[in-house]
Amino acid sequence: MEYLSDPVVEARVLESVLGLGFALLREVPCREGQVLEVAETFGYVRETNYGRLFDVRVEPDPNNLAFTGARITPHTDNPYRDPVPTLQLLHCLTNAAAGGDSGLVDGFKAAALLRAEGPEAFAVLTRTPVPFRFRDAHTELAADRPLIDVDGLGRIREVRFNNRSIGTLLLPAGELESFYRAYRTFAEITLRPELQLEFRLLPGDCLIFDNVRLLHARTAFEESGARHLQGAYADLDALVGTLAILRRQRAVAGEEFVDGLVELFEGEGADAYLGEQVTMAQHMLQAAARAEEAGAPDALIAAALLHDLGHFHGPVSGAELMEEGIDNRHSHTGADRLAEWFGPEVTEPVRLHVAAKRYLCAVEPDYFDRLSPASVHTLEIQGGPMSPPETAEYEASPHAADGIAVRRWDDEAKDPGAPTPDFAHFRPLLMGLLRTGR
Repeated sequence: MEYLSDPVVEARVLESVLGLGFALLREVPCREGQVLEVAETFGYVRETNYGRLFDVRVEPDPNNLAFTGARITPHTDNPYRDPVPTLQLLHCLTNAAAGGDSGLVDGFKAAALLRAEGPEAFAVLTRTPVPFRFRDAHTELAADRPLIDVDGLGRIREVRFNNRSIGTLLLPAGELESFYRAYRTFAEITLRPELQLEFRLLPGDCLIFDNVRLLHARTAFEESGARHLQGAYADLDALVGTLAILRRQRAVAGEEFVDGLVELFEGEGADAYLGEQVTMAQHMLQAAARAEEAGAPDALIAAALLHDLGHFHGPVSGAELMEEGIDNRHSHTGADRLAEWFGPEVTEPVRLHVAAKRYLCAVEPDYFDRLSPASVHTLEIQGGPMSPPETAEYEASPHAADGIAVRRWDDEAKDPGAPTPDFAHFRPLLMGLLRTGR
């Protein structure tokens, strides 16, 4: 299983659990107890009254609806514990029964919709302690917690939703009516089709999910059919710690660096590009496409793709500085930012692409006339055409020709109608160039 042999894959799986609320592993060996080994790759098994390991199959004398073939609506497991197990794992050993498909609902998304559509209902569910109870012949558990828990900043931190485990609410009649009205509204939101993810677990599949964020469900199935899952509980704190350790590895950190570039292209990259008719992302992607079409080596394609990275500066962007007449020195800030991960064959053409514009304006009489109005504006901010001493210094650089190449692709990459590949097209190239050794 690649998850166990490749730390980059393991990190991606754990990041998926943190970011999306779940991850699904395939081809986990179909042997009993394997789910415990999966849990122990990132943390510690949380033992409960169901044991370290529990079987989800039809039982002759069930103490839980999970041990029948009945339909189970979206719910949180073990809401009657405090703290509740924050992770659950389910490993499919057999699933030949008719029915028995699985479902997930993002409880945080449902709670956010409730806050937007019915703020008073949201407030009721965040301030009303709910008596969650479980009892059988050997166990009695109780936790009084709200259905939706928020932190001091109002951020949703926990959803406990399980209508089979709610005891008697001892509230005044008016408050009780308000609670159940809000409860029904929230329940209806969780059943909206657009919030439901439905799938069928196959033998060898192991689902890992955030039990305080995702509600899980199951369709009914024929009890005469073979359906056997094994489950275990764990906690998020250990998963977070394991991921932090993995991120110390250079290969994992490099993968996350490229993930950050994706976010920049999709976020700030969607902004207009300094008065041009393309966005920042379109411009950089087009420059890389021109380099690729020209048969440039991978390092120069990467330099073309990332040449304007220095324009991304967070709250005060480099583009905004340029618009205000201030040289943001984006070629240098971008190159410095890239230097941790790429060699000079990538960083130095990025560093020189602004100087190359100034150089070409000095040595090619018609180059200036081909510049766009926005590029003419930034040329003045960046120092104008080079002086003779500056041109000589530029020509002495070992990366001068590469800087000029990136500059020319930069100039060509401003066509709003040009076909433009997405970032994913260039990702394998970038991953191949990353310096993952120390």
